[in-house]
Amino acid sequence: MPNKYFRFKQFTVWHDRCAMKVGTDGVLLGAWSPVTSGSANILDIGTGSGLITLMLAQRCPKANIDAIDIDHAAIEQARENFSASPWSGRLHARCISLQSFAKETDKRYELIVSNPPYFVDSLKNPDLRRQAARHTDTLDYSDLVYCASKLLSTSGTLALILPAEAREKILCYASDSGLNVRQMTNVYSKPGKPVKRVLMSLSKGDAAKYTESDLYIESEDSPRSEAYNSLTEEFYL
Repeated sequence: MPNKYFRFKQFTVWHDRCAMKVGTDGVLLGAWSPVTSGSANILDIGTGSGLITLMLAQRCPKANIDAIDIDHAAIEQARENFSASPWSGRLHARCISLQSFAKETDKRYELIVSNPPYFVDSLKNPDLRRQAARHTDTLDYSDLVYCASKLLSTSGTLALILPAEAREKILCYASDSGLNVRQMTNVYSKPGKPVKRVLMSLSKGDAAKYTESDLYIESEDSPRSEAYNSLTEEFYL
């Protein structure tokens, strides 16, 4: 029987009522996303259990974080996880689509994060909630980038984790929305394997400032590489 919760150093994430469980992708994005002392308002799109929101709350002691998702059961569980955390007063979960949220709010964010649905035109999962969480039917990449660009502050950043094959598509949508890539980290499961995921940060303004790096989850002799341990050491027990 799968674990109903995942315990981190400063918080616990219950995920038994969520379509998507705590996984490496979410942990990577929560640990990697660029934050600054000016990250006063943060938005987590497709929060699920609230994992990434909780990680960012730990990293940003003064930030107020809004978390949205279209799955009512996930939002209820995220609220419970938030209430049980040390940062409950700064975390707000709401059951609403990104498209609707972008239309109704005037709020702007210094950081927007998303571990979005990522299967396009692939075999659909018979579990409708898991399908919505994993497939782009309810939130395609163009909507994600367009809405996020509208919600970003002038100096804000959009941080994503995506399958490697989505890289060029996202860059195209970002260009159309006035966003430029700032950081790119190619994520490999282990040396010798093809790139599996891409961590990407995008923002408005100067297109010249760009860095790219590689990250290996495993090393040749360990299930967790030194680089992965260093990135996530403030979270894993």
